[in-house]
Amino acid sequence: MYAWLHVLRSYERHISAFAMAGGFAFDNAAYGRVDHPVTQTLLIVYLGVAGLSIVLLHFLEMHQEWQSKFVVRLRGYLPALTQFVFGSLWSAFLVFYARSGAFSGSWPFLILLSAIFICNEVFRQYHARLIFTSTLFFFALLSYAIFMVPVFTHTIGELTFLLSGAAAVAVFALLLWLLGRLGTSALGKVRWQIAGGAVAVYATVNLLYFLNVLPPLPLALQKTGLFHSIERAGDVYVATGEAPSWTAWLGFPPVIHAEPGEPIYVFSAVFAPIKLSTTIVHHWQRYDSATGKWLTVQRVRYDIIGGRQKGYRGYTKKTGPREGLWRVDIDLEDGRMIGRTEFTVIRDNVPSLQKTMLD
Repeated sequence: MYAWLHVLRSYERHISAFAMAGGFAFDNAAYGRVDHPVTQTLLIVYLGVAGLSIVLLHFLEMHQEWQSKFVVRLRGYLPALTQFVFGSLWSAFLVFYARSGAFSGSWPFLILLSAIFICNEVFRQYHARLIFTSTLFFFALLSYAIFMVPVFTHTIGELTFLLSGAAAVAVFALLLWLLGRLGTSALGKVRWQIAGGAVAVYATVNLLYFLNVLPPLPLALQKTGLFHSIERAGDVYVATGEAPSWTAWLGFPPVIHAEPGEPIYVFSAVFAPIKLSTTIVHHWQRYDSATGKWLTVQRVRYDIIGGRQKGYRGYTKKTGPREGLWRVDIDLEDGRMIGRTEFTVIRDNVPSLQKTMLD
């Protein structure tokens, strides 16, 4: 009918992929702290646009007899718009989940992003696309609720996680009701597939949570450090440590020289939203080369209070650590990891030290 429409439809899948990538690029530099009003507003707008696009496209597909110039263009643009806002949402989720500092908390979303691009090439028919986009929308709702409900309740834990799931299910049920009102007969053909997709997403996310794979959002590790001493001076911490070796810049664990009986300190700054209080655990482990296993040496707990932009600061120490490879996991009490720092202890003369201000 229109030459431009033929071209658009020919490259629709590629345009959608580029639109989604544009969402990633835009939001990677746009987000600050998770409890900031601008962040909350952006995410709610993206979710609203995604839901509206799904509903509107479904409505237009039910009225193929409408062939006005505006409707034809709108029908062609809506898939790209939907993919753009999904891209923006995945970008935001990756930013916040990756800030946990643990790859084990981010890999499910990396796999999801790969699946999005693959499925974007595979699902061509409208009903398959409706199932796919509706399932993605539920995943977006659930991902958003997991780290936003704690912001409003000022709590974190299993009960808060279950409440997040209930909130996502309630909003998704409203979307299905609206889709049914606009096209009952068409929705009836795929209703159970959509519900099945949502159940699969809900079950998978719950499994990852209770296996301690997902990080304890909205907490985020802001900074870690390895030092020979740490003292508090007013509102700052004064730390004394070694200059990083060139191997550390290549990704190898930093080296700390410790004389017998000397303590070493691990510092961490963990961000939490305003009014959220919880307990952090520094889990000290030493690698046993004989058994090939990590052995727990000590667990040290301390309470944190949310609201500080650069995170709540704290540190723990180990006196007279043995030579070898060490790591300290920064966890919640339930074992979910916020971040990790690895280092190697060497019995040798301590080199010249330098002071660092940890604000």
